[in-house]
Amino acid sequence: MSTYKTMAYHLETERLIMRPWAESDAPEFCALLSERGNGTPPVERIRTAVAKLLSATEETGIALLPVQRRDEGDFIGYCGLIIGRTTLEEPEIAYELFQRVHGRGYATEAAAAVLDAAAATGRKRLWSTVGTWNGPSLRVLEKLGFERDRVSTEENGEVAWLTRALP
Repeated sequence: MSTYKTMAYHLETERLIMRPWAESDAPEFCALLSERGNGTPPVERIRTAVAKLLSATEETGIALLPVQRRDEGDFIGYCGLIIGRTTLEEPEIAYELFQRVHGRGYATEAAAAVLDAAAATGRKRLWSTVGTWNGPSLRVLEKLGFERDRVSTEENGEVAWLTRALP
């Protein structure tokens, strides 16, 4: 069992609400994933993925959470902690938002709330891995105090590994 506290699964900021996944998020999650340019995944596959995310949250005590705008109530993406390429002790912060809401500070706002939630678990460091081509995401991480650790080459190109100490 982990020596860390469980991450808060309900986070709120001035403009955003992050909460656990619901099966009803699947169609919007499909639409978000389709923006990657690889087609739209079947809704049933995404419903299964949502169930796996909820199960992983139970097992690990960390969560990737849907992000919705407080006033509009619409699903605009996700943000949270994952094991990804790292470990449960030093997880990765991950986020992805619909292109239609890019450039409004939502990713930075959501990720800052997740940083606070991660610090509250007792963790001392987070990672992020992002394609070196993804300038906007790299800028979000820079604003949040992440520093580049190294670059690796993977199947899809170069990946920047960034890290940030937690208070």
